[in-house]
Amino acid sequence: MTGSRPLSHRVPDLGALELLLAVARVGSLGGAAKELGITQPAASSRIRAMETRLGVTLVDRSPRGSRLTAEGALVTDWARRVVEAAEAFDAGAQALRGQRDSRLRVAASMTIAEYLLPGWLIALRADRPDTAVSLQAGNSALVAERVLAHEADLGFVEGLTVPDGLSSAVIAHDRLVVAVASTHPWARRTKPVPVAELAGTPLVLREFGSGTRQVLDAALAEAGGLAAPLLELASTTAVKAAAVSGAGPCVLSELALAEELAGRRLVAVPLAGADLRRALRAVWPAGTRPAGPARDLLGLTRGAV
Repeated sequence: MTGSRPLSHRVPDLGALELLLAVARVGSLGGAAKELGITQPAASSRIRAMETRLGVTLVDRSPRGSRLTAEGALVTDWARRVVEAAEAFDAGAQALRGQRDSRLRVAASMTIAEYLLPGWLIALRADRPDTAVSLQAGNSALVAERVLAHEADLGFVEGLTVPDGLSSAVIAHDRLVVAVASTHPWARRTKPVPVAELAGTPLVLREFGSGTRQVLDAALAEAGGLAAPLLELASTTAVKAAAVSGAGPCVLSELALAEELAGRRLVAVPLAGADLRRALRAVWPAGTRPAGPARDLLGLTRGAV
């Protein structure tokens, strides 16, 4: 680099170069201003500023119009190459945006993937019908891994914490519910189950790494932690099916249990002494911002809440 000042301080901006090209093309400053949608005084001021910056006269002004000086003709030739390069840059950037906006990779924890995302994705499709969406469902730990590895553009998790390397936004709140089959003794209880009793009871549980398991572990930690699981399953659907069959109590999101509770296939059991509320979060790589369809989907989730 030559000179002591940055290049941006020594080279005219793109708008000034486009104005100079327009003067050369139409033969008058007024005509050039009209073509570019600016006033003639603004065009004159921009040309004068460019001449001051370059230290040469570019345009001879007369009642008959504006004519490029010899130096102006040379600068115009250089300006044309700069503007053409900028147009190529813009075309490339548009192609990148088009490639980005043509697909969206989403990773979501089981509860969000099954009970919230379908509605959000339907709304997104109405806004972006040409965007192809792929959804990977798994536990919250797996979602975080995929987002950190840039295998997903946006993730949704349910746990208490957000792993290092991710930024997040709370999009909703949820509550875990203890539920049993109608034939289970707890279904006929008139008083809430104490947290210590829940902690000491073998349960049908989600696996380690799930947001549901993380919240439950934290809530029962002061009561001695969870007893050895009766069953440990990797999907919400499997946990519900086991509980409905009478295998034992389960603890799942109220979103996931809504249909079973409404149909009395499962009965909600009040719990005393533990807080089972949790935040649902969108996550993306730290230091970045969701863009394109990922940004639009994030906006839809916040609007829904």
